[in-house]
Amino acid sequence: MRAVVAALFCVTVLHAALWAVFRDEQTAPDFNGMLPSVSYAPFEGSAHPDVDNIPRVEKIRADLKKLSTMTKAIRLYSSTGGVELVPPIAAEFGLKVMLGAWIDKHADRNEREIAAAIDLAKHNSNVIGIVVGNETIYRGEQKAADLIELIQRVKRQVNVPVTTGEIWNIWRDDLKDANDEGRRSLASSVDFIAAHVLPYWENFTDKQAVDQAMYIYGLLREIFPGKRIMIAEFGWPSAGYNLKNAVPGPFEQASVLRNFVVRAEAVGMEYNIVEAIDQPWKFFEGGVGPYWGILNASREPKFSWTGPIVDPDYWKIATIAVLVGFLMSFPIFRLSKPTVMQSVVLATAANGVGAWVATVFAYWNTHYFVFGSAFALTLGLVLLVPLVLIAMARIEEIATIAFGRPPARLIPPSGMPVPAEGYCPKVSIHIPAYFEPPEMLKQTLDAVARLDYPNFECVVIINNTPDPTFWQPIQDHCRSLGERFIFINAEKVQGFKAGALKIAMARTAPDAEIIGVIDADYAVTPDWLKDLVPSFADPRVGLVQAPQDHRDGNRSLMHYAMNGEYAGFFDIGMVQRNETNSIIVHGTMCLIRRAAMDTAGGWAGDTICEDTDLGLAIIEQGWLTHYTNKRYGYGLLPDTYEAFKKQRHRWAYGGFQIVKKHWRRFLPGASRLSPDQKREFSLGWLNWLGAESLGVVVAILNLIWVPVVSFADIAIPDKILTLPIIAAFLVSLIHFLALYRLRVQVKVGQMLGAMIAAMSVQWTVSRAVANGLITDHLPFARTSKGGLSRMSVEFQAFWEAVIGVLLIIGAIVLVAFNTKEVREINIFAGVLVLQSLPFLSAVAIAILENSRINAFEFWHSSGIRAAELIGLRREAIPASVGSKPPSEVRQEIN
Repeated sequence: MRAVVAALFCVTVLHAALWAVFRDEQTAPDFNGMLPSVSYAPFEGSAHPDVDNIPRVEKIRADLKKLSTMTKAIRLYSSTGGVELVPPIAAEFGLKVMLGAWIDKHADRNEREIAAAIDLAKHNSNVIGIVVGNETIYRGEQKAADLIELIQRVKRQVNVPVTTGEIWNIWRDDLKDANDEGRRSLASSVDFIAAHVLPYWENFTDKQAVDQAMYIYGLLREIFPGKRIMIAEFGWPSAGYNLKNAVPGPFEQASVLRNFVVRAEAVGMEYNIVEAIDQPWKFFEGGVGPYWGILNASREPKFSWTGPIVDPDYWKIATIAVLVGFLMSFPIFRLSKPTVMQSVVLATAANGVGAWVATVFAYWNTHYFVFGSAFALTLGLVLLVPLVLIAMARIEEIATIAFGRPPARLIPPSGMPVPAEGYCPKVSIHIPAYFEPPEMLKQTLDAVARLDYPNFECVVIINNTPDPTFWQPIQDHCRSLGERFIFINAEKVQGFKAGALKIAMARTAPDAEIIGVIDADYAVTPDWLKDLVPSFADPRVGLVQAPQDHRDGNRSLMHYAMNGEYAGFFDIGMVQRNETNSIIVHGTMCLIRRAAMDTAGGWAGDTICEDTDLGLAIIEQGWLTHYTNKRYGYGLLPDTYEAFKKQRHRWAYGGFQIVKKHWRRFLPGASRLSPDQKREFSLGWLNWLGAESLGVVVAILNLIWVPVVSFADIAIPDKILTLPIIAAFLVSLIHFLALYRLRVQVKVGQMLGAMIAAMSVQWTVSRAVANGLITDHLPFARTSKGGLSRMSVEFQAFWEAVIGVLLIIGAIVLVAFNTKEVREINIFAGVLVLQSLPFLSAVAIAILENSRINAFEFWHSSGIRAAELIGLRREAIPASVGSKPPSEVRQEIN
């Protein structure tokens, strides 16, 4: 344990060291003077000034008191709506004021603005000029000739300089436009040129911004010699989205402004910085609108004008990251004898989550939200929490299998040792059947007859199958196999498969101590009972489970992939769950102590996964369970992809029924479940039912969000939302590939096929969970096996195709309309592509099922050796595997 503590300490120290190493510190020229002018808007919060954002006198006074220590003058953009309060209060602090008259298409408002500006200029001696209109021509609100007329009206009535604020190229191009239109130029109509130079909006980088501004200033002086030139707006946003090469940020803002101010002062430039205080209500301006202030919305400086440029909250964020990572590492101490490397991997993952939590905190602390954006962000974070938990659980499984200790509770391949007294309790094997192909069921019975165990009986119960072509051959076959085989044909059985098994229990020999359950398609190996029954010599053992496997995995490429997908659960998940006595009982190949079954209440008919339900009930009673990953029986795969999906739907729906039925027993003191067992079952349900459902919900929500991102100029924050989704996908991918290579004896081709098959049922599982939320019971659906069913004429992945194609289209739309090349939008498009993979996997399998390449004969007859390259096999496992020793069967499989 000391080594584990040392490992956790080292990871934590390394995490803190990384924050120290990557702490950004930049240099820029110091500025110790007063700014000549800054833009000021006296509004608070996110409400638009035209709606209900009315400035307050006390707030204006507090703002201007603070600004009076930083600037000599302020520039306003309106003279009504409460802004008219500013000039007299500014005079209290010795601030000069450049008035603004907001001009747009509304003549009545324009008249009010002009009248108010003229009145303010006449009654406030600290007014040093009037800017009539702000980018009015650029916005298309007024033609140049009409704006010039308004400017002239104002000039005739005031004694201060009058101009208009426009982007620099409007001033440049107006000379030619005036000649072409035969009118007076804009420059000749104003007392000075108020040019806006905002390199961010021109796609310049922060390194190019100041050079661009100085170039434009020189250009305007050349074009308008002798004219007073003022750079009336210059700035850089501290947050928001990139615009092609222009990247906003706090370091970028500080560096740009400090460099600009020093160079502007050196050449005697007249300038105004946009702006004094962040304006959260400007969220509609390309994502960067709220973040141009040199003070944040809380009126705190964003950066220092002298000394190195640093993030003032950096160490606070780093502390949160390290502390959260450290606390999330504590569960490692609950593990049983973790190795050092296992602890390092888990602690690293925990610290990674800590870094993400700190990033979320930093984002929330430095951004402004309206209700819609706050709701969307909160919803996204809420959905990410289970995703992070799932990713952490998968990382834990990777660490345990790759770097932890080998399984300690797994029954060895040779089986449990037989007690000295020759322990040989009677076993009653139950085989329920419902419309099963007789020849298939005969193979199952023949395999049972070959069991190398002296003390057993076999109860075959065919239920709700009135057609004698299905039950008569089985009845005759049971008679031929001898008195050990008991045949029951039951009609109108209630409670699905559990109802049939209850009837079988009623016909079970009184002296039978162990109940064995196998499906109608399973051919068991002779040593099944001989190897596993000795486990029950320990009176604490209530259940022993062997894995499923299939003898028809080479029927087609699709079945080959399916078989590989099943194998992962039995060779990975079940082995690990067995270590905490938390296995999932999956019915077939199961041995149950009769006494344990009785204490758990027997077969329950209120779920459609009666086997898993009973197994959990037995564990809740405190019984021990054991698992072996050695194959003792081989069944048949679902005939079609439709059958495969129906089986998975039944399992998922039944699993959700069990969650609803048993959740109270996970409360403290409600059962004999240990904390580790509660954790395993809870994480197992979350990892399967939750992950698949969450994947579908997030994909659909992202689809809904596509038009908002594409057309409303709103992106999804990458560091806190989209990148974690990508990281979770990569964790899942590594989890699948790494654990398959470590635990599952399949070749690369089958492993990749298994991955596609596993992804293809995401929609099916999520649909089952949705059904479970709104219904309590669905009818039991038999899984078609043994070639009894035919492929449906309907396409078996219709909705998956719809959603998958929409996700791809959404990604294309995002990229196509991302003319500003916003990084977050491109990353979001990539997330949509990743989210489409499960849906498109279903489409691929549905198409494969109906194509020629699904048949192995195609690959061999065409002479293509690709099958060998990816590990496909033509040899089928013979139906008579039950007659061969386990070693030979395993050799055939592998």
